[in-house]
Amino acid sequence: MADPISLATFRDAALRSGLVSTTLWNQATEAVGKDADAIARYLIAHGQVTAYQAQQLHAGRGKLTLGPYLITGWIGQGGMGQVFKAVHQVMGRQCAVKVLPIEKSTAESRESFQREIRLQAGLDCPYLVRAFDAGHDGSVHYLVTEYVPGTDLRRLVRSQGPLSMNTAATIIRQAALGLQYAHEQGLIHRDVKPGNILVTPEGHAKVSDVGLAAWSMGLADDPRAGKIVGTADYLSPEQIRSPLTIGPPSDLYSLGCTLYYCVTGKVPYPGGDTRDKCRRHVEETPWHPRKFAADLAEDFVELIADMMEKLPERRIASAAEVADRLLAFCDGGVQPISGSLIPSPWTAAPPPAEVLPIEPSSTSQISHPSSLSPLSAPLPPPIPDSGDRETTGPDDRHRRRSVALPVAIAIAISGPIFLLIGAVIGFLVRGKL
Repeated sequence: MADPISLATFRDAALRSGLVSTTLWNQATEAVGKDADAIARYLIAHGQVTAYQAQQLHAGRGKLTLGPYLITGWIGQGGMGQVFKAVHQVMGRQCAVKVLPIEKSTAESRESFQREIRLQAGLDCPYLVRAFDAGHDGSVHYLVTEYVPGTDLRRLVRSQGPLSMNTAATIIRQAALGLQYAHEQGLIHRDVKPGNILVTPEGHAKVSDVGLAAWSMGLADDPRAGKIVGTADYLSPEQIRSPLTIGPPSDLYSLGCTLYYCVTGKVPYPGGDTRDKCRRHVEETPWHPRKFAADLAEDFVELIADMMEKLPERRIASAAEVADRLLAFCDGGVQPISGSLIPSPWTAAPPPAEVLPIEPSSTSQISHPSSLSPLSAPLPPPIPDSGDRETTGPDDRHRRRSVALPVAIAIAISGPIFLLIGAVIGFLVRGKL
């Protein structure tokens, strides 16, 4: 049996959110009793809330919207802030909503975020994650992009092991085509890595976070110009030596490191700290890929080497050339990615009906929660507060206590004073009588 206070908090937040009516709440309690976990399962099974929403409501968080978007899940942490899965309340379109953290809302971060919105709005390529919308809810600024089902390349390799030469070539070729498009628009990604390449279950690849790039033709007005931007395992030597002068070849080096990781399951320079990794990118040569994948073709290995040349002028000329050379290894086409995919920072969990396959009419199953509890999982981060305060819940109890305390102190202090005044008046009145 749930704590009565927690159950009351759950109910208040559920009604306040607008996702659950009083009638539905009463139906749930009649069907499964006054158990918070069982009620959450009932609401999820009937399609009223998602597992994420149930957790937030149970914690007393009744606001589950950002502008016109209803938040349905937490995807993860992106390059500049948290990413949520959402649905437009009018159009019904699923999407990813990326928010700028309020606590990190400096003049530089706001400028960078606005830059990302402007850049992504102008991109239209099947191999890049598209931007749909942007806006703000109170003090919370957000960017809306397409929702890409599947996983990211890093988690795919970690869960299924190194990819075959054919599959790796097909995925990286699509990423190269996306980068070529970005480069033609004057953009440099600056943070190409497996975690920023999303792969659908059908094997389609899309590059994400392109909006975090800088204008290759106007780095002087970029607030991050001159700073090392990227992940140490995939940084190009020029990003380390002279980050102010990087260009498209830097993305090709990082893409070469990513291809190396795909077929070997290892980063080019494992071990050591960030400083050591940076030094090795500049000075050392990684292990030969065949040390970890003996069946790689010689031409394929040569392509990786050409992409990872230390000097930009000796590196492969363009992302389009990378795509052309990879085409020879894509004859069989990419195989559909089967098995259980680990959600990526840009991928939400499956819909509740898939997580909890309970028939809505089967009340006997709903009334007996299994070990898969929607409320027992770690609580994901809440939707950033837009400045509007909730009217009930634990925070309000704290506010009421904070107000009641000084009132009680005032009464305690003033009580003896009033008694003393009353005694003096009584003494004077009795003296006159």
